[in-house]
Amino acid sequence: MAQEMRDWSELQHDLLVLIGRRFNLIEDYLNFGTVCKSWHSAATKNNFNSELPRVPWLMLPEEEEEDKSDSCCRKFFSLYNGMILKKRILKASGKRCMECMGWLITVGKDEGEASLLHPCSVRITTEDFYEHETGYPFTFFRKAVLSASPSYTSDFVLMVIEGVDYSGRVLFCDVAGPEPTKRSHIIAQLPFDCRDRLGHPYIVESLGSLFIVVRHGVQICKVKDDCDRMRIPLTYIVSENQEELRDGEELRYGTESFRVFKVDLAAAGKVTETRELGERAFFLGANASLSVQASQFPGIKPNHVYFTDDFFESYAAFVEGGGLDMGVFNLADGSIQMHYEGVSLSRVCPPTWVTPTLC
Repeated sequence: MAQEMRDWSELQHDLLVLIGRRFNLIEDYLNFGTVCKSWHSAATKNNFNSELPRVPWLMLPEEEEEDKSDSCCRKFFSLYNGMILKKRILKASGKRCMECMGWLITVGKDEGEASLLHPCSVRITTEDFYEHETGYPFTFFRKAVLSASPSYTSDFVLMVIEGVDYSGRVLFCDVAGPEPTKRSHIIAQLPFDCRDRLGHPYIVESLGSLFIVVRHGVQICKVKDDCDRMRIPLTYIVSENQEELRDGEELRYGTESFRVFKVDLAAAGKVTETRELGERAFFLGANASLSVQASQFPGIKPNHVYFTDDFFESYAAFVEGGGLDMGVFNLADGSIQMHYEGVSLSRVCPPTWVTPTLC
């Protein structure tokens, strides 16, 4: 007799829960919940190990819709298996979205207009600019560390500021300690040259160590040859004080390389340039600068830098906005590959990293 086919939808609920709790990746867990109704009923937030590390997804810009409501649809792209989730986000239409302290935050055109939306389950630093006083020429912080109550029910509290400025000074400021101060202290000096000062700096914590990453190629420049052109032509916005572009003249921007510096705070801020991250991979973007263990996530490459298009000063100068300057940089050989093959452009909120969670 032919063996009877088992109806997998009839598995006991308790058994489905045990199966679901063995998944390490949220992508696999989401796929598990789409098999049938009974499996979907077991794929709940409480049945997923939320303490497991996550790898960021790429949140794409909002889509053009006829219904101009206060919400918008965003697509989230998984680097692991190419999965795309589509979710409607309230109060996000026409606004910039960023992730901070487990929340998705929207920022509107009006100064100070911000909303806390959905929990994202992420440990991450924001990217804002804070004035500091060091006796040196006026400059800005690139990063700030925020803390909030574990329940995320109270307002965010700015506790410690760590930053790097465009002169390569690494700074520290405790604004909520026993003796809070707005005065920052220089804890390290990077060996910057003129080219680095035109780069875009990031600060990343990885396994207890502090790294400064400098990105080259974000500044607008003239196209010299066919190899220098962007894969999609962009329309440059000529300001009132600028001359029109000459016939055939094009402008571009695009990442060329990265330099990575390790700062040893235990050794009086000793700085060492490195091209070896071991099994770690860095994710850099407008609001996400973090490190992940590549071996825990299929498809994520160790010793690589995953980056998005986040240099506002450049992409805002083009009608189409940002979204083309994204990719994966190989620290070992300096090559760059695409992590998202599609085209997703915006002047308001180009693609950015977020870490999705079940809700």
